Amino acid sequence: MMLNPDNPAHAAADARLRSEPVIWLTTVARSGQPQSSPVWFLWDGTEFLSYGSKDGQKTRNIAANPRVDLHLDGNGQGGGIVIFEGTARIDQEGPPAAAVADFVAKYGGLIESYGWTLEGVARDYPHVIRVTPTRARIW
Repeated sequence: MMLNPDNPAHAAADARLRSEPVIWLTTVARSGQPQSSPVWFLWDGTEFLSYGSKDGQKTRNIAANPRVDLHLDGNGQGGGIVIFEGTARIDQEGPPAAAVADFVAKYGGLIESYGWTLEGVARDYPHVIRVTPTRARIW
């Protein structure tokens, strides 16, 4: 278990991971340069699910180097820090965003407010990205 529900900081981090709309995913380019991108995501308590654009750099970076970081924005005063190190993979058999009920529940209203459709999101972000965390830093 990556987060200890008996630890108040971990419990707060878990709640944020289930409700916040954006997490920052940092991948590493072939040049060695870290590249951070805000992404929509789901956290199920053991793994992160996100989607990569059809022509995006994230997918190529992950294929070349699966080591990634994920982090939420802090509270602006040095607290609320939620950082994960992990291993990413492109799930070739993973479901499109429109087929993931929790993703639709979390982002459906936002997608609609942008004038997008679930089918369009699935078309434009076809790469299923899964991240298994290996270390958490929370304070």
